[in-house]
Amino acid sequence: MLKTQSLYSSLSIVRLVAAFIAGASTALSFAPYEIWAIFPLALSFALWQSQTLTAKQSLYYWLSFGFGCFAIGISWVHVSIDTFGGMPIFVSITLMAILAMYLAIYPAIAGYLLSKLSRTSKYTLNPYFTYLGLFPALWVLTEWLRGWVFTGFPWIWAGYSQTLGPLSELASFIGALGLSFIVALVAGSLILLTQKRIFPVLVILPILALSAWAAPLLNPISTSGKTVKVALVQGNIPQSMKWEPDALWPTMLKYMDMTREQFDDASSVDIVIWPEAAIPAPEAMVEDFLMDVSKVASINNTAIVTGIISHQQQDFFNSLIVLGNYHQKHQQSADYIGDGTNQFKKHHLLPIGEFVPFASLLRPIAPFFNLPMSSFQRGDYTQPNLVALGYHIAPAICYEIAFPEQVRASVTDETDMLLTVSNDAWFGASNGPLQHMEIAQMRAIEMGKPLLRGTNNGITAVVDPHGRITDAIPQFEAGVLVTNIQLFQGQTWFRKIGQLPLLILCGLLVLLGVINYLRK
Repeated sequence: MLKTQSLYSSLSIVRLVAAFIAGASTALSFAPYEIWAIFPLALSFALWQSQTLTAKQSLYYWLSFGFGCFAIGISWVHVSIDTFGGMPIFVSITLMAILAMYLAIYPAIAGYLLSKLSRTSKYTLNPYFTYLGLFPALWVLTEWLRGWVFTGFPWIWAGYSQTLGPLSELASFIGALGLSFIVALVAGSLILLTQKRIFPVLVILPILALSAWAAPLLNPISTSGKTVKVALVQGNIPQSMKWEPDALWPTMLKYMDMTREQFDDASSVDIVIWPEAAIPAPEAMVEDFLMDVSKVASINNTAIVTGIISHQQQDFFNSLIVLGNYHQKHQQSADYIGDGTNQFKKHHLLPIGEFVPFASLLRPIAPFFNLPMSSFQRGDYTQPNLVALGYHIAPAICYEIAFPEQVRASVTDETDMLLTVSNDAWFGASNGPLQHMEIAQMRAIEMGKPLLRGTNNGITAVVDPHGRITDAIPQFEAGVLVTNIQLFQGQTWFRKIGQLPLLILCGLLVLLGVINYLRK
C-alpha cells in the first residue's frame, strides 16, 4: 500500500494526461501538418515533467506519452480495420488501442532507463551527459528496436518530423534515425536551459544551423546530365472492387487504355509505372494480356513496370515485373518472357495484410484476418535492380519503403532511381498515405536518388534527391503523371555507411551510462 502511494505521490493523473497530450501533439510534426518544431518541444516538455520521477514512475509517464503519440499519430490504421476488416467498431478501436499501447512500450523503455541510469538515492549522473548523450542514445536505440522487433514498425520515427524542416538535408549523411538523435539532442538542450544551463543551446543550435546550411554543399551527388521521361499511371480502382474476379479485365484494360495515350506522339515516354498489384491476378491467369502489353511496349520503344502476383510452385509473391524493352530501345514484337528474371519479389511483408502470424488460430476469428492476398511468401532481402530501357531501378513495394537499410541494400553504383509502388486505398482519406509519402521522401534524401512513387489512388509523385516533390497528381482521381526525371551520380554518405556508426555510438553512450550506474 505504501509503495502504491509512493508511486502516485509524484505521478498524478494530471501529469499522465499531460504526458498523453504532449505525445499526441507530435502528430502535428508529421504529414500533412509538418510543424517540425513540435516534436523536440514535446520531448523537452516530457523530460521536464519526468525529471523528478523515479524509474518506475517514469516508465508509466513515458508509456502515457508514447500512447498519445501512437494513438493519434497512426489512428489512420483504424480505417482499414473498420472499413475492410469486418470488425465491430468496439473491436476495431480495441485493436487500435492494443497496437498503440504496444508501440508505446518503446518510449517507455527509454524513459525508464534514463531515470534508472541517471539517478539513484546516492548518485546523480552529470546532467550534460544525461540529456545530451544518454537520452538521445536511448531514444534512437528504442526507435531502431521498434523498427526491427516482430518484423518492425518504423513509422513516425522522430526524424521523419524533419522531412520538410531545415535539418532535412542532414539525412544524406546520418539518415532518419540520425535526425531522431538530433531531435532528442535539441530536446535535451532545452531541458538544460530550464536548469539555467545555457551553454548547450548557445553551442548546439548554431552548429546545427551551420550543418544544415553546409549539408547540401558537401553532399557528393551531382546531376549526370541525363534525363528519362516517365509516366506514372494512377488507376484509382476502388478497394471494394480490386480483388473481385469480375473486375479483373476492366481493371487491366483501364491501365492499358490510360497508358496507350502516351504512345500517340513521337516523343513517347521511356518508362511507364503501374502501381502495386495493378494486375490483381497471378501471372499464369493473364499470360495472354502480358504478352500483348509487352509487344505494345516494345513496338513503342518503352518499358512498363507493373505490380502483379507472381508464383513459383505453390508460393505466391507480391511482385514487380518489367514488360517491353529491358536493356535498350528495341522496336520489336517480343513476347513476355515470364521466367522470373528482371522481377522483384517483396521481402518485407505487412503483418495481417500480406501474411498472418499464427494463421491457423487467427483466421477463423474474423474477416480481418482473411483479407485478400494475405498469404504471400517473402522474396530475398537483396535482389538485383529492375532494368527498364537500360535504366537501373531500385524498387520497394509499399511498406518496404519504411525500412532504410533494406532500401540501402537495393541501391548499387548503377542505380539510376528509386521506385516505390503502393495501394493506400485501404486507408481512405486519412493521414496514412500522406505519412507514407513523407517516408518515401526521406529515402530519396538518404540515397541521393530521384524517387518515383506510383499508387492506385494517390499519392502518385516524383521526388528529387533533396526530398522535394517536383510533380504529383491529386489523390482519388484517375490520371497519368508524365514528367522528365533528372538523373544524378555519386553516393551520399548515408548510402556508404548506413545506420551502423550511429547505432554503435548510441550503444557506447548507453554502455557508459551502465558503467557509471554500476560504479555507484
